[in-house]
Amino acid sequence: MTPPLLFDLKGKRVFVAGHNGMAGAAIVRRLQGEDCEILTADRRALDLTRQSDTEQWLAEHKPDAVFLAAARVGGIYANDTYPADFIVDNLGIALNVIRASHEVGVRKLLNLGSSCIYPKMAPQPMQEEALLTGPLEPTNEWYAVAKIAAIKMCEAYRKQHGADFVSAMPTNLYGPGDNYHPQNSHVPAALIRRFHEAKLSGAPTVEVWGTGTPRREFLSADDLADACVFIMKHYSGATFLNVGAGRDITIREFAELVRDIVGYPGQIVFDTRRPDGPPKKLLDCSRLTALGWQPKTPLREGLAAAYADFLSGSRRSAA
Repeated sequence: MTPPLLFDLKGKRVFVAGHNGMAGAAIVRRLQGEDCEILTADRRALDLTRQSDTEQWLAEHKPDAVFLAAARVGGIYANDTYPADFIVDNLGIALNVIRASHEVGVRKLLNLGSSCIYPKMAPQPMQEEALLTGPLEPTNEWYAVAKIAAIKMCEAYRKQHGADFVSAMPTNLYGPGDNYHPQNSHVPAALIRRFHEAKLSGAPTVEVWGTGTPRREFLSADDLADACVFIMKHYSGATFLNVGAGRDITIREFAELVRDIVGYPGQIVFDTRRPDGPPKKLLDCSRLTALGWQPKTPLREGLAAAYADFLSGSRRSAA
């Protein structure tokens, strides 16, 4: 049963901040079926880390709704190597967009976070109530702190000003337009590139960080985009919502699946000197599913589409 329509996107001016990223691009694709005017601005035209530029752009364009998908993102290596960049840029983006959106009268804002906001040893599956109940995973705490601050900004504007600002916390994403940088990418993109290059070179083995035993949940970026539009239209509450696939898989199993999709015939070698991160990360998405939303993309099918996108040359940061 479809829940009541609380915010109709029809005829609205909708700003997607971060439209060149994987999640933002997916939201733009999803919005094309909503009969709304989609507003975008790339970094050359608008640097969201700059307060005055952000305020001026939003004041000029006056969107009715905002999807805040802009962020500095990366895997374990990038988070651990560039902690200042991750906390400063992500705090700046969140502060500037959320504050300026309120000042110019944005009617609805959806802030996109990350499952890394939860404590490293949070009970599984992770419920929204687990936020701030324990220490964060050390390798990405800088990013996590910024994302937690963004959640609290939305809650604060709701509490003090009655702003209809909501937040969604997705699990690990994959899909078209991912960042395939050899060091700074997330697990799905990193493995797709690694297995593909090993296949072309005839390398006998591919190295995967860690022990392979941690369990992770993976969600198609297009499923996330569908959830974001659903939340924008049908949810208005102070509590942020988890967005996940509802099932997890070991890194070893995931690597074997990517190897199979790419068609690499060699062996996988696990570098146990590298960090594993949290032993398990699975989101409890019962709040969102109770509203009537479910993911649609099977993991193998979604990864095959991501690999096809990689082969098409539309990938980012592949050099």
